[in-house]
Amino acid sequence: MLKLQYTSLLILLAIFQLQCQNKETSTSSFFKKIKNERVTSNQSVEWKNFGPGMSGYNEEFWCHPTDENVMFMGPDMHVSYGTWDNGKSWHSIKDYDGDGKCMERVLDIVFSIQNPDFGLALERRGKIFKTTNRGRNWELVYTIPRAEKSAYNAHTKMAIHPTNDAIWFVGAGDFWNVKNNHRSEKLIHGKKHSRASYGYVLKTTNAGKTWKKVATNISEDLDIARIIVNPVTPNQMYIATNFGFFVSNDTGETWESSGKGLPNNLPRDLTSYYNPKTKEFILYLVEQTVYEPNGKSIATKGGVFKSNNGGKTWENITGNLGVNYNKITDKSHRNNYHRVLSYWFDVESRKVYPEFPENTYSIFNRIAVNPLNKNEIYLVANQRHDKSFGPGDAWKTEDGGQTWKICARAGNYWNQNKDKTYWESKGFDKGANVEFAHVGIANAEQNEVRFGSRSLAINSKGEVFIGVQQQTQRSNDGGKTWKQVDDYETAPGSNIWVGRGDSNLPGRQMLLETGIKDRYLLCSGEHGLWETAPLGDYPDKDAVAVKQIEGQVHDHSGNHGLHSASTVAVHPNNPNIIYTIGWRQEHRGKMRRSKDRGKTWENISTIFKGKNPEYRGIAFQGSLIIAPEVPDNMYFTAIRHVVQEVGASPKESVMSKGKFGVYRSNDGGYNWELSNKGLPKLVSVRRLTMDSSNSKVIYASVNQRNKHQEGGLYKSLDGALTWEKVKIPSQIQSVNNLFIDRHTKDMYMSTGSSFGSYEAGGVWKSTDNGKSWKKFFKAPYVWQAEVSLVNPKLIVVNVPYHSQFKNPGLYLTQDAGKSWSKINKGIGQPDKMTDFKPDPYNENILWCAAWGSGWFKAKLKKL
Repeated sequence: MLKLQYTSLLILLAIFQLQCQNKETSTSSFFKKIKNERVTSNQSVEWKNFGPGMSGYNEEFWCHPTDENVMFMGPDMHVSYGTWDNGKSWHSIKDYDGDGKCMERVLDIVFSIQNPDFGLALERRGKIFKTTNRGRNWELVYTIPRAEKSAYNAHTKMAIHPTNDAIWFVGAGDFWNVKNNHRSEKLIHGKKHSRASYGYVLKTTNAGKTWKKVATNISEDLDIARIIVNPVTPNQMYIATNFGFFVSNDTGETWESSGKGLPNNLPRDLTSYYNPKTKEFILYLVEQTVYEPNGKSIATKGGVFKSNNGGKTWENITGNLGVNYNKITDKSHRNNYHRVLSYWFDVESRKVYPEFPENTYSIFNRIAVNPLNKNEIYLVANQRHDKSFGPGDAWKTEDGGQTWKICARAGNYWNQNKDKTYWESKGFDKGANVEFAHVGIANAEQNEVRFGSRSLAINSKGEVFIGVQQQTQRSNDGGKTWKQVDDYETAPGSNIWVGRGDSNLPGRQMLLETGIKDRYLLCSGEHGLWETAPLGDYPDKDAVAVKQIEGQVHDHSGNHGLHSASTVAVHPNNPNIIYTIGWRQEHRGKMRRSKDRGKTWENISTIFKGKNPEYRGIAFQGSLIIAPEVPDNMYFTAIRHVVQEVGASPKESVMSKGKFGVYRSNDGGYNWELSNKGLPKLVSVRRLTMDSSNSKVIYASVNQRNKHQEGGLYKSLDGALTWEKVKIPSQIQSVNNLFIDRHTKDMYMSTGSSFGSYEAGGVWKSTDNGKSWKKFFKAPYVWQAEVSLVNPKLIVVNVPYHSQFKNPGLYLTQDAGKSWSKINKGIGQPDKMTDFKPDPYNENILWCAAWGSGWFKAKLKKL
C-alpha cells in the first residue's frame, strides 16, 4: 500500500514537473518569437485615445479627393491620424505592431482619381507607403536611397498620374519645413537642410519597382513645392519650385520654365481646379512675397495668380489683398511687421524703413480652391513659425480674386475690435470667429502674432480646414465660422474635454492613486497638468473626460501658459494639495503647489535655473515622492540621461542653479539639497522607488548614458542621505525602473539600454528583498514593469524600441508570468510609451501614456 502511494506521488510529481517544463517552454517560445518575428497584438484589448485632441502643431492636413468622410493629418510629434467618419473620430494610421518608426512624420498623402481606395504616403525618411483600403492600413513599398549628407532623406510632395496608377512622382527637397526654411532677400530660394535631398523629381512607371530622376537640369538645389498632372492632358504636368514654375509636356521627362506674368516667378504654393463635366482646368499660384526698398518705406511684389492655359501665361488676381499698415495701430502687429522686414533685409527695419507702406501683404505660404466653385479661393500665412506678419489667419475671395477678406480671425486683436474703423471701411466682418478647445482661454487673450496656421485643405464638398495655434478648425459655411474638431466638450462652458483620438500631446507621468477615487492626475509636455473629470451627459460612458488644472487654463504671460509638467505628487494626508515640477517653459525648475485641488497655484521653491531661453529645457525631473508618515520629506530625481522625453538632457553647464541626481527636501518642498553621496560620478538616476513599509528605504535606478557610464541599482536606508550599491546579476549594466509589489514585497527591476546587449535587458524579479534575482521577462530593453494593486497576478511591461527586437510595445500577463500577450492595438507609438499602469481599483482597466499622443485607456476581456 505504501509502495503504491509512493508511486502515485512520484507520478504526480512528474506531471507537475512536466507542466512546469511546458510552461517554461511556452514562455521561452514566446520570448524567442517576440525577439525574431512580427507578433500580432491580442485583438481583444484595444486602446482608446482620450486626448486631449491635437494640443500640438499639425504639419499637414489632407482631404481625400472624392470621399468627403476621409481625411488625414500629420502632426509633429511622430504620429499620424485618419478619419473615415468626417472627423467625428480619429485613429492612428501607424502600424501598432511594427517598430514604431513608420509614418512618424508624414509629409504628403495622395490618392488615385481612378481608384479611391488606392493611395500613397511619403514619410520624412524617404519612405513611400501605399494603401489599398482608403488609408486604414499602409504598406512600405519603397525607401528612397539616402544621399551622402542627408540625415533623414526627406522629400516633399507626391503625385499619382490621373489615368495610370502605376505612374508616381516624388519631389526632392524640404520646401515645407516651415520652422527652418525661411526666405529672405539673400536667401531668395530658401535654405537647404541636412535632412533632405535636392535637385530632382523621382518618377516610376511600374508602381515603385524602379525609379529614375527627372528635372535634374534645373538646379542641384531644386526644392519642390507641388506636383500637379493635368487631368485633361495627362502628359502635361507642372511643378512649383524654389526656382520657379515649370511645365513638362512629356510626362515629366523634360521641363521648361513658364512664368510669364509672374512678377517674381517664385511660387510658394500651387493648386488646381478641375470640372470633370466641362473639362475646365485652372491653375492657381501664390507667389513668394518680395519686399523692396522704397525710400523710408517698402514696396511689395507678389500676390495671387491663375492660369487658364496650363501655365503658359498668368493672370493677376491679387485684387485688394493689400493692407494699409498706417491704419494698423496694434503694437504687436507693428512689432511683427518690423521683425519680418529686419529678417528679410538683414537690417534694423525700424531705423532703415520707419515709414509704414500704404499697401502691403504678408508672406502667404498656402493656397486652396473650392473644388465646387472656382472663384472661392483661400490663403493662409504662418505668423508664428514662418517669417510673415498679420493681421488675419486666413484670407478668402469669393469672386475669383477681385476682392479679398480676412475670413479666419482669432485672438484679442479681433476680440477687442482693434482698428475697427479701418476694417469696416474695407467691408470686413468684425470680431473673432475661430474656436478653440482647452487652449481657448489663453488664445482668447493672445495676439494672433503668437499663432501659426500650418495647414490648409478643402474636401470634395467644399468644407475648409485650417490649423490655428495648436488646434484643427473646420468651416462648413465658407469661412464665416471656424469650429475646432479635436475635442468634444462634455457641456458648454465646462472646459471638460473628451478627445476625438487625434492627440499630439506629449503624455508623461500618470498618477492614479491620488487620495480621491476616480481622480487621476496626468502630466504632459507643453500643456501642464490634467485630471480626469465627470462625463456628465456625454453618451459614451466608457470614454474618459479630462480637465486641465495647470497650464494654459491659468497662465497667459511669457510662453502663454505653455508648461511642461514632468512629475506630480499628492500630499498623503490631504488630497487637495498637489505638487508638480516642470522642466521647460513657464515655471521651469520650480516646485509648484496647489492647496485647493488645482484651482490656484504658487511657486514655493526654485530648484533649477538655466542660462538658455525659457522655452528650452533644463533638468528633466522624475519620481516626485512624499514620505507618507512624514510628509515634509520629499524626493525626486533630476535625470542626466533621459530616454522617454522629447530631446536630450541639457549639459549640466547650461544650468546656473542645480545639478543632476537625487534631490531631497525635509521641509515640505521649500528647500532642496542634492543628495548623491555614494552614487557614481556623473550619475543618471532615472527613477526613485520608496519602500511602502519604510519610507527611509529608497532605491535609485541608475541608467547609462553610454557604455562607459556606470549604471545599476542603489539603495538608501536613511532617506536618501547616503547610498550603497545593490548586488545584481553582473550582465545588467543599466537599470531603468524598480517596482515593489506592496502586497507580496516582490521586486521587479526593468533593465537594458538602446545600445546594450540583449541579455543585459529585461525584467528581473526578486522574492527575497533583492538578495537574488531571476529573469522574469526577456527583452533587450525595458522601461517599466508594474503589478496590479487589485490582482497580483496581473503584471504589465513596457518595452521600447531596440534594434535587436521586433516587437516593442506593451505586454500583459494575467497569471503571474506563465503566459504573456502583446497588447498594442490602437496605439501609434509602441516604440516609446512613456507610462503604463494597471488601474488601482479595477483589474479590468489599463492606462498608458505616449511620447507624442496623449493618454489611452483599455478595457480587458478574458485573454
